[in-house]
Amino acid sequence: MKANNYNKLKKLTLILGVVLNLALLFYYKYYDFFIENFNIVFNSDIKFKNIVLPVGISFFTFQGMSYIIDIYRNDAKVNKNLFSVALYISLFPQLVAGPIVKYKSIDNEIRKRKETVDEFSYGIERFVIGLAKKVIIADMLGVVSDDIFALVSTSGIDIMTAWLGAICYSLQIYFDFSAYSDMAIGLGHFFGFRFTENFNYPYISKSITEFWRRWHISLSTWFKEYLYIPLGGNRRGNVYFNLFVVFLVTGLWHGAAWNFIIWGLWHGVFIILERAIRDKNWYKNIPSIIKRFITLFIVLIGWVLFKAENFDVALKYLGIMFGLVKFNNITFEISYFINAKTIFLIFVGMISSTPILKIFVSKYREKIWFGVIKNILIILLFIIALIFMINSTYSPFIYFQF
Repeated sequence: MKANNYNKLKKLTLILGVVLNLALLFYYKYYDFFIENFNIVFNSDIKFKNIVLPVGISFFTFQGMSYIIDIYRNDAKVNKNLFSVALYISLFPQLVAGPIVKYKSIDNEIRKRKETVDEFSYGIERFVIGLAKKVIIADMLGVVSDDIFALVSTSGIDIMTAWLGAICYSLQIYFDFSAYSDMAIGLGHFFGFRFTENFNYPYISKSITEFWRRWHISLSTWFKEYLYIPLGGNRRGNVYFNLFVVFLVTGLWHGAAWNFIIWGLWHGVFIILERAIRDKNWYKNIPSIIKRFITLFIVLIGWVLFKAENFDVALKYLGIMFGLVKFNNITFEISYFINAKTIFLIFVGMISSTPILKIFVSKYREKIWFGVIKNILIILLFIIALIFMINSTYSPFIYFQF
């Protein structure tokens, strides 16, 4: 086959593979959302299909596209073993909620990997830490945030209660999602896979740009490599337009609802703004602690958009937070939700959101006593997590819905 014809066939295969994956994603995740908005705009009455969303479809379709694109770019070799390709796309530890694993990053491990006692031991450690983060911190704070957000539509809450709900949800979603990533990384180590880290203390970020380098790292790098750079990145076209498209798609990726889209654009606007002012002397001279506070504030507001059942509820909740919406009768005040357990969990969550414990571990890792104490703590943490699981109701990971 001539080189020209081969390249055309190769490109056609790429386009076909990407289109089929996107079509699958559109049908299951966005069809009814599209029809709903189409009916509103054109005053039509097309029936919804009420399609059941397959668990983790946003993740395994992106991995399918990663395989096709990496092969097209010669970043990885064609795998002629159909079962190996199926293993990559359906790899159960991270299939339903990430991290999104690019094919080129585990091509060698798909073909040949080695399991060791040390790797298995580390896998257990990461799995237990993830399990504890989920059932002890995320689920417990999730009860508080769910109750508060639910009251916006049915009862009255005051300003302090609204802020408490937003803070609890910010900690809940971080520990819920990072917990799954920890558990997936741990399970990967059981079988000889080394998945990339998906979180790196995002709440210590000094900008929204830095936040997205630390939050859901596998998604942000996926969009950077497979969307932002092909659009032109910061070298071709309008960099602000390219960033706008990426964060529009980021919001849409998270869910077929306007509050997700606006959440993505909320982050995109600040990233574009930061890019425009990053070289200004006055911006460089802003103290780091102020930058961190501003970033956390922006992220917190964004999580309200993300959490609310729709955009109208999000606006109402934000109105309560800033005193723009007031109820004649406050049914539940903050004293109803604040107790010793909630305060303790918020404190633990805030401390664990910083690298304080990581610094401590790195300082004493080589000490003989450290390994013994660490193993004892992991066992105790596992027992405590099991107790919490037994005493709790079913609580799926937040990112299962994506």
